Amino acid sequence: MSRIILNSELLNKVFDGREVTLDDAYQIYQDAESNPHELYRAAEILRNKNKGRIVTYSRKVFFNVVNLCRDTCSYCTYKSEPGDSKISMMSKQDVANLIEVGKKFKCTEALFVTGERPEQKYSKAMEWLKENGFSSTSEFLVHTSEMALKGGLFPHTNAGNLTKSEMNQLKKTNASLGVMLENASERLTGKGMPHEFAPSKNPRARRRVLENAGDLAIPMTTGLLVGIGESPFEIIDSIFTIKSIHQKYGNIQEVILQNFQPKPDTLMQNTPTPQEKYFKNLVALTRLVMPEMNIQIPPNLSPNSYQDFLQTGINDWGGISPITPDYVNPEFSWPQISTVRENCKKSGFDLRARFPTYPEFFHMVDSGVRSRMLEIADLDGLVNEEYLI
Repeated sequence: MSRIILNSELLNKVFDGREVTLDDAYQIYQDAESNPHELYRAAEILRNKNKGRIVTYSRKVFFNVVNLCRDTCSYCTYKSEPGDSKISMMSKQDVANLIEVGKKFKCTEALFVTGERPEQKYSKAMEWLKENGFSSTSEFLVHTSEMALKGGLFPHTNAGNLTKSEMNQLKKTNASLGVMLENASERLTGKGMPHEFAPSKNPRARRRVLENAGDLAIPMTTGLLVGIGESPFEIIDSIFTIKSIHQKYGNIQEVILQNFQPKPDTLMQNTPTPQEKYFKNLVALTRLVMPEMNIQIPPNLSPNSYQDFLQTGINDWGGISPITPDYVNPEFSWPQISTVRENCKKSGFDLRARFPTYPEFFHMVDSGVRSRMLEIADLDGLVNEEYLI
């Protein structure tokens, strides 16, 4: 047995409902490096206690609104340049068409994704906005969110560092918003590091967005990118950064742990994906630090082993689309929802569809949006299974 169990002062305090401190987390991680199984077991017990045996996902449509971006991250292939064949600049009609398809496939989430304020760098982006009748990407998103809601989908917008005013406008139609912290370490913004040329990824800027959302009582999705050159202790610090924001505002609805996958034609193309044990240890540790949090890994980024993470304390798979690819990671297809359901069942879990807002955060959602969700919700606040037939 690892020292983590022999040192009952650490894990027993978790089971007694006492908080894991930062120093505790460092020690637990170090102990788990030699034998992680007791850490996994502790995370599993806490998940079962706080989340039961239901695992959720959001049935979504991915709207790749505009993939021009003022930032340049060393690992990203989502960003396009003017003239690229993969460039995406959706028109209002494009959005309307995809809303209709999403509705036919019983999707409930409209995921709107953009690059970071492309109009500030590219004249082509400004021309696109003018052609559609807008002066900023955020104005376009406000309009398309209204379209999606009227069309029977529930918007979730991830557009980088939105201002407080922009988020307040989007709150009127969005079930939730999202921005990845990625990492709380400013070291990763230094020379030669992955966020050197991505000022919006500065952790102070990302934290400010999350705090502004807290002031506005907006349910927020955030998370960490694992394997981009950080130390494990920087990840642990980042977990505690998210925890501190949630303790103050109570609006962090889920934490995504996303394992880095190298992409060709990027500066980090030769950086390996993190070892699965390292990734699992950090996922399980997140459950110990935040026992009641919704914790998610994307199943398409661990295609051969995602079901194994059910033993490390997760309770959500995030958005899975039956009709659109993951435009951020296009080389990793979504698994079939039926396959995910079967894998969950084999592990003793019930897969259920949720809205872009978790039930315990419904009270933060605009009343008009909430009333529409309740029309197709069951008594648990999840999507009524009859709606999906």
